[in-house]
Amino acid sequence: MIVTGNQPDGTPTWVDLGIPDLDRAMEFYGSLFGWEFQVGPPETGRYTMCLLRGRPVAALMANPDPAASDFWWNVYFATDDCDRTAGRVADAGGSVLQSPMDVMDQGRMAIARDPVGAQFGLWQGRAHIGSEVVNEPGSVVRNDLITPTPEPARGFYAAVFGYTLDRNPDLPDMDFTFLRRPDGHEIGGIMGVTDAPASAWATTFEVADTDAVVRRAVEGGGRATAPEDFIYGRMASLTDPFGTDFSVIARPPAP
Repeated sequence: MIVTGNQPDGTPTWVDLGIPDLDRAMEFYGSLFGWEFQVGPPETGRYTMCLLRGRPVAALMANPDPAASDFWWNVYFATDDCDRTAGRVADAGGSVLQSPMDVMDQGRMAIARDPVGAQFGLWQGRAHIGSEVVNEPGSVVRNDLITPTPEPARGFYAAVFGYTLDRNPDLPDMDFTFLRRPDGHEIGGIMGVTDAPASAWATTFEVADTDAVVRRAVEGGGRATAPEDFIYGRMASLTDPFGTDFSVIARPPAP
């Protein structure tokens, strides 16, 4: 799917990741997803666009402190008014960690934390609308909140983005709630996991062949669980060489 304009409010629209070794990260993720890279100037922290067929799908940023590596990809939700949405975050019991700020001519952003401790971003796109390829191999296909305390998270995100909440009948034994925009479009979910060590937004990338990607991840210095067939496709959990967790899935062909 090609995205040509700003996504509706509350849609995950961008992901980025801070890592201590940008060159190694480009080699690792390039081998997994077929990405090309557009490295930014030093004053941007070498903020590097990850490109699929020449279109941005994600970003990597150099962070020289190994202890400061992100353990999850950072997800940003679209908003047509970053300041107003940041206000709703605070009103709903969250924290605004980085007040709304302009990022040159690219857009306006804020960083927030929800009441259960998960961090996320807000993005009001201007020159940069976010990911321009989604829901196909090499791009983001899902973002789900993993948390041991799902109930306050459900109330928070419904208040901030106007989501409706639906239980998942396909997974009756799991505490999983679909998040849907006011137009009914599913944007992700909230998974209650009692023994989760912390609350975080987890990113899943679509791939054409889960087993092949797992092999390349291990060869590149990462770790991976054994691929498993799941109701929605063949999945595996991966960890990159810097300790960042994410998932991949090869979805079955459309009927």
